[in-house]
Amino acid sequence: MLLLLYFAFRNTNFDEVMRIIRHISIFWLLVFIVVWFLSHVFRAYRWKVLIRSVKPGTSLLNLLGATFVGYSVNLVVPRLGELYRPLFLGRWEDISRSSMIGTIIVERVIDVLVLGISVLISVVIYPGNLLEEFKWLKTTIVLGFAGIFAIILFIVLIVKFKDKFYNIILNWVGKFSGSLAKKLTRIFSLLTEGFSTLKTPKDYALTLLLSVIIMLLYASTSYFAFYMMRMNELQDVTFAMAWIVMSISAFGIIIPTPGSIGSYHLITISVLTVLFGFDNDTSSAFAIVTHLVNSVMFVVVTVILSAVINKRQIRNGMPTTNLFSAFKMKEIEE
Repeated sequence: MLLLLYFAFRNTNFDEVMRIIRHISIFWLLVFIVVWFLSHVFRAYRWKVLIRSVKPGTSLLNLLGATFVGYSVNLVVPRLGELYRPLFLGRWEDISRSSMIGTIIVERVIDVLVLGISVLISVVIYPGNLLEEFKWLKTTIVLGFAGIFAIILFIVLIVKFKDKFYNIILNWVGKFSGSLAKKLTRIFSLLTEGFSTLKTPKDYALTLLLSVIIMLLYASTSYFAFYMMRMNELQDVTFAMAWIVMSISAFGIIIPTPGSIGSYHLITISVLTVLFGFDNDTSSAFAIVTHLVNSVMFVVVTVILSAVINKRQIRNGMPTTNLFSAFKMKEIEE
């Protein structure tokens, strides 16, 4: 993380960065926050679609709260939030935590697929040769889609031939380690449970539509961030530019560093300077402010939503949870 931060800011004049930050547009900052929050509302609603066959009528507030819990935990320990999300929701909704974990796996597969498509769109709409500018991108796209195809094929097979897969695992892996065979069958069970939640073509279509809306909102936050940082006063900014920044900088979020610190900044600064010709200080200020606003808002909204939801749970005689009680193994295995 420290090495990534060094490479991201090694040529940065922090006095100039602070001057830029002091002059950000408060109006566009508020617009940025509203659109940012709206994107997570749609993400929570997509999760609602994924699990409505398990429990119809799941509270959108609970889904939103659990979503923000996951993001906040990821600020400290990368990827741990993906486990906290279903644990919180399962507790608040009094449903199986294991089935919720399955939906998180499904959601991540969808996210990676949509990100891959968004990067391909970026390659098309960029006026130059994007793959030449970032040589690592072509390899990443190829390997990413190959991995997605392999995962989807694997999941289809284990869903279709569930019993055969379990027998093979128990018979073959069980010869070496019974505990490992049990863990693998548990993982496959989570996968099948997660994908089985999408029952109808309507569910698939709605999930796809919501995924598109989420990506458009993500790109919109980048677009409004240009205005927030007054970068439109330096040159014309377009939604296409914002889409490319959103798509490529997402790789900085995927890299498992605490809170995407360093990785997000390095890639975002590179995109803004190399592809669009912004100076290093302006690009650094953009990366710092967007990352800081995201991180602060994740924590603030998580605290508020968790308090509101737990208070409502107590009032309705329903279970509450926190970062410690959520991880009790007894509750996870329910």
